[in-house]
Amino acid sequence: MKIYFAGSIRGGRQDAKLYEQLIDYLKAFAEVLTEHVGDAALTSAGDDGPDDQFIHDRDLDWLKEADAVVAEVTTVSMGVGYEIGRAVEMKKPVLCLFRNANNKRLSAMISGCNELEVIYYTGFNEAKDAIKNFLKKH
Repeated sequence: MKIYFAGSIRGGRQDAKLYEQLIDYLKAFAEVLTEHVGDAALTSAGDDGPDDQFIHDRDLDWLKEADAVVAEVTTVSMGVGYEIGRAVEMKKPVLCLFRNANNKRLSAMISGCNELEVIYYTGFNEAKDAIKNFLKKH
């Protein structure tokens, strides 16, 4: 199984450590095509390719190759929203993890989409349980 992990890069890197933990957990079940998203050295400049066209095309190829998508959606990111929308269009199963923190509200475009599995969580162990249950189904 191949997983596309989506998390904020240019939208903010405050959850990079969490992304790394989630990716490490996912790697116990599947190949993670986008493990660079959890790299602490990757900054919000998003310089993980020679130019934006390369990054877009590379990531879209990975998305097409993936069997499923796991997205951490607590930090608002236009790129993650785009990836989720494209995954839905491709009929990929998508798990969206939203951490209840700082009185944030999840976008209605995510929470209102019946084609997504949305899990609200408070800690890493809850996120792990959600991932395990999602992967069992797919």
